Amino acid sequence: MSAQTAKAGRVPMQLALGPLLTYWARAQVLDFYREVASWPLDTVYLGETVCSRRHELRLADWLALAAQLREAGKEVVLSTQVLIESGADVATLRKIADNGEFSVEANDMGAVHCLQDRRAFVAGPHLNIYNLPTLQWMAQRGARRWVMPLEMARTDLQLLQQGRPAGLQTEVFVYGRMPLAYSARCFTARHRNVPKDDCQFSCIAHPDGLLMRTQEDENFLVLNGTQTQSARVYNLVGEVPVLQAMGVDALRLSPQSQHTGDVVRTFHRVLTQALEPAQAQQALLAWMPDLPCNGYWYGQPGLQQCTVQATGAPA
Repeated sequence: MSAQTAKAGRVPMQLALGPLLTYWARAQVLDFYREVASWPLDTVYLGETVCSRRHELRLADWLALAAQLREAGKEVVLSTQVLIESGADVATLRKIADNGEFSVEANDMGAVHCLQDRRAFVAGPHLNIYNLPTLQWMAQRGARRWVMPLEMARTDLQLLQQGRPAGLQTEVFVYGRMPLAYSARCFTARHRNVPKDDCQFSCIAHPDGLLMRTQEDENFLVLNGTQTQSARVYNLVGEVPVLQAMGVDALRLSPQSQHTGDVVRTFHRVLTQALEPAQAQQALLAWMPDLPCNGYWYGQPGLQQCTVQATGAPA
């Protein structure tokens, strides 16, 4: 803990690992979370948030992993699916809400209704919390933490931080390919000219998603089944001091198929002041699957990489 943080009496900023967004083979998932147990993380989000057809791990498997990570000293949160499409999806949602052991991240309003007035929950980044009345409403339903929408600018976050309800924590997505949109269609299956209901689990062939390029041959988006991600990697490691000053409680990192541990340790070194943010930004370039971006943070197009001028304006 820094002297400034200790003086203010604030809890040190936490590191959280977001849910696995892409589709991996069972052995790869189990090996990954075996390593996660030793990483300097405070919170780990588990569960399938993208597509219920992904069957390498079932809910019982996620619960078993949650128990193992809890024994390793991590806070575990079970994440719900973003787009609920069937009765089976609703049944799984209810089982997660009723699990009785672990906190839950609500990623759609159905999950909020299942959890409200019953147990504290995390309001996920896809709940469209863009203003103070909505944030207050979510806290009244029982949210103990909210995750800032990915496209929100720092100026908007500052306004919400100034008026957020007492006891409500703020988490910000600071690293990873951004999950931008969800659809009832499976774009990975469409790419292979197979129907969604017979997708042949095409996503598993793309552990970091299927890259799309523009006609100018520039990386643009990544197809991840029913989810569309940014091709570029959102990275706010250079903004950690600003996020700390704003009173943000937790930073979310998104898993990738390679070097996630290196990314986690780099952010941890910044939080413990063992590494300067500028040095960390340079180090992370070696482990990113694509170029960095931070445009949304500055109120600019998301794929831009902005720097701050002396005036505080993005360049």
